[in-house]
Amino acid sequence: MPHAPFSFQARDIWVIGGAGYLGQEVVRGLENLGATVLCADLGQKAAEAGFGPAVTPATLDAADIDALEEFVRDGIAARGVPHGLVVMTYASTAKKLADLTAADFDMACHGNLTATFTLARAVGDAMARRGSGSIVLFSSMYGSVSPDPSVYEPPMNPNPVEYGVGKAGIQQLTRYLAVHYGRQGVRCNTISPGPFPNPLIQANQAAFVERLSKKVPLGRVGQAPEITGAVSFLLGDASSYITGQNLAVDGGWTIW
Repeated sequence: MPHAPFSFQARDIWVIGGAGYLGQEVVRGLENLGATVLCADLGQKAAEAGFGPAVTPATLDAADIDALEEFVRDGIAARGVPHGLVVMTYASTAKKLADLTAADFDMACHGNLTATFTLARAVGDAMARRGSGSIVLFSSMYGSVSPDPSVYEPPMNPNPVEYGVGKAGIQQLTRYLAVHYGRQGVRCNTISPGPFPNPLIQANQAAFVERLSKKVPLGRVGQAPEITGAVSFLLGDASSYITGQNLAVDGGWTIW
């Protein structure tokens, strides 16, 4: 075990989908720990997030597989193989079960699973050739349990089925990749956030946030900075003997 297991000095981390509510905290947390970070997201989101000088913003639609594979090739050519990869992308329709079409379901599975598989394999193969690396994928509490409809009173809708199905698949993908790459020095783990409603929902849907809070053993929803420690732990040397695991950062949501 290194003397500074939470130091990321001289380490390059890629965070894909890093300009969102949770992603921005992850990127800033890694930068504060000394990492250089490549942050990719849709459009100009990463460039507009106002990150520090150690963060390179990039544009990427992870659901575009050709563009995704080109992004990995170009990124490795320009920066080298990353020491860590964090995948925070997702796809969802926000439709009710009765309104969901087969095409909708396929689209979401492509964005949730196919894109994550393609990205993790491309970077994982490069890490394996080097002999080291850490991959952190993002699942959800709803990759482990079903939404409680009583929490989602109108105007809120229950978390959509295709989202949970995709997030459950991420957990199994993690286990498979952990075995596949383990002997080559590459670890793969998953984080499953619990209720982390974004600031707009927290400001405008107080009753919904209260219902969420009542379902949590800690009695409150999560705040974005509380996700960064888990990501840093699984990326870094502090977790050097941990692979194939799903770490729930959910205030205890999934324990009852």
